[in-house]
Amino acid sequence: MSNPDIPRVDAREKVCGATRYAADHVAPGLAHAMLAVATIGRGRVVSIDTDAARAVRGVRLILTHRDTAGLQSPGFVMGGGYGFQSLQPLLGAAIAYRGQPIALVVADTLEAAREGAALVRATYEEDAISVTLDAPGAEIIAQAESPLPQPAFADRVVGDAEGALSKAATRVEATFQGPPQHHNPMELLATVAEWSGETLTVREPTQSAEAVRHGLARVLGLPPDRIRVLSPTVGGGFGQKAAMQGHTALVALAARALGRPVKLVLPRAQIFNNASFRPASRHTVRLGADASGTLVAAVHEVDHQTSRHDLFPLIYTDLSARLYGIPNFRGHERLVRNDIQTPGFQRAPFEHIAACAFETAVDELAYALGRDPVALRVANDAAADPLTGRPFSSRHLVACLERGAERFGWAGRTQEPGSMRLPDGTLVGWGVAIGAYKASTAPAVALLRVTDAGEIFVSVGGHEMGQGIRTAIAATVAAELGVPAGAVTVLVGNTGVVPQHLTAGSWGAATALPAVRQAALNMVKELERLAGDGPAGRAFPQILRDARRSHVDVEARHRAPGQPEVIFDRVAQGLPSAVGPAYPEFISMSYCAQFVEVHIEPRTRRIRVPRVVSVVDCGRVISPRTARSQVIGGVVWGISAALREVSEVDTRYGGFLNADLAEYVIAVNADIGSIEAEFIDEPDPVLNSLGVKGLGEVVLVGVAPAIVNAIHHATGRRVRHLPVRIEDVL
Repeated sequence: MSNPDIPRVDAREKVCGATRYAADHVAPGLAHAMLAVATIGRGRVVSIDTDAARAVRGVRLILTHRDTAGLQSPGFVMGGGYGFQSLQPLLGAAIAYRGQPIALVVADTLEAAREGAALVRATYEEDAISVTLDAPGAEIIAQAESPLPQPAFADRVVGDAEGALSKAATRVEATFQGPPQHHNPMELLATVAEWSGETLTVREPTQSAEAVRHGLARVLGLPPDRIRVLSPTVGGGFGQKAAMQGHTALVALAARALGRPVKLVLPRAQIFNNASFRPASRHTVRLGADASGTLVAAVHEVDHQTSRHDLFPLIYTDLSARLYGIPNFRGHERLVRNDIQTPGFQRAPFEHIAACAFETAVDELAYALGRDPVALRVANDAAADPLTGRPFSSRHLVACLERGAERFGWAGRTQEPGSMRLPDGTLVGWGVAIGAYKASTAPAVALLRVTDAGEIFVSVGGHEMGQGIRTAIAATVAAELGVPAGAVTVLVGNTGVVPQHLTAGSWGAATALPAVRQAALNMVKELERLAGDGPAGRAFPQILRDARRSHVDVEARHRAPGQPEVIFDRVAQGLPSAVGPAYPEFISMSYCAQFVEVHIEPRTRRIRVPRVVSVVDCGRVISPRTARSQVIGGVVWGISAALREVSEVDTRYGGFLNADLAEYVIAVNADIGSIEAEFIDEPDPVLNSLGVKGLGEVVLVGVAPAIVNAIHHATGRRVRHLPVRIEDVL
């Protein structure tokens, strides 16, 4: 059973505007910074003129590549480093992509910094650019043959897919295009850097405070213990804030040079063109089934973008290989090097678009076989992991499908495309798709303190990005200590207390909560020891006072199944240390089933999504209220990704054209109808002591293909790209 549906512990502060974010920090003497960026897609800076910028009243400092001697690259996070890319701005004259910083202007006011940055002028030597998958000059590398660590990024192969396909009674083949997309969190990327003697404090919205700390140490040549990073609350991250940003060290350098705090808040246009994004991808899926409708073979081949300076891998086929019990599978990814910043992880980074390609092909196969799409999926469920043969720690995907079908009223669907209409002629389509996401876990250290004044403090590795991790942590402590969740103060995103492992990949709860629960159990034992044979029924403040103790501290550590104790050394170095879905004895994943209704107006052909039913298997639900919020948010994101979002590429000059919220179209309140969320709520028996699995990202997986499948049901048209636009159904 799930925990009680307690309110968010930070709800009042959020709605009252009391929550403080990194860029809210104001220190005496604070200066403001702004970047000047390259206006070419590739080449080098020949000369740079900062005279006009220096003449602006209030401008105090301008940094260019001539002023950064001694700085180093932070290294790419996927290559053992800390940065979202290996390219550290201002280390040289080379320009790798449009929007790359060429100068940092610091002034007394934000207005002066902006004016100064706009007046920086550079002359360039330009090279030809390649910014799309099929553009001339794009370099293609097979991911399995690249220098990337293997076997993590090797081809996914089991059985003889080609041979089984050639003998299959029914075959389908489809190519699906995934667009580049940007995260667009409400909170912009920002850094506030402040020195106190030789000690640096950085306030930054980040999902990996420890990576920022160690990345800064590497770039600036400082001992990590002289740097503290604070990220108390992140106003949305979705993967874009999962590593150190290129500007962070420049702000710290400027603050040291000026001897005063410096703040930089990147405009959204600069974020589009100088931070990570979801890369464009192309998927070819071939499926084969026997006469009974059993899937016998699948091939999934993918091309996706990376930068020239980094190889950014994504294992799309790790998802598609594990959705069904397909005995013959071949997955192959290729990296296409373009003149872009290094792409990165965006919510359900490869799973979302892999499911789009695979689940739309499965829907086409259902029609080719004359089978109901839900029944076909249920019949092809996997009993064990197809890639390794290991058992699943838990898998309730069929229950998700069956509960979703009942709640949605799937039995009332007619199979023929275009057969369901409203009285006014509106076309109605019902679609279904499934999703899965790795149930990963990372090591965590939790410190718990109770005081004789009745205070309870818990510190643990994690970051509050709006997903509700503080509430889940507080609920876990409250359940063991028998106190209200609101009595627990949670400290996360602070490198000055315990190591702050990256919070991403939906492993936040499975990482932090087991350590927190163990700390709470340790505290119960310690209080029992202190209570001794004294009077029963005393609350812990009285126990401490009677024992003449002002406070009691306990610690607990938790690591993933199969991880050695030395993994905590890696965590302390700020390096990603999560594992999953593959563990030594089992495979662990979260699952979902998405049921979607679309309406297509008879004249305008406008596409609406009035109803979604989402059923999720994420293990035990610790915080029902924030879990439901996660489902609603994931479905909204899926609707937006399916019908609205695309980052428009400028093939002439590089960069993105719609680099603001006016032209990067996202779903708004009027686009969203009823979203019903249901949880299987069965604890995973082996993943961790609480039985929790990840939730935040699995919900997005399956929403877009369910919409695309519903559009086919309404119109008879197969759309093989995102976003689906009106012209696709005219």
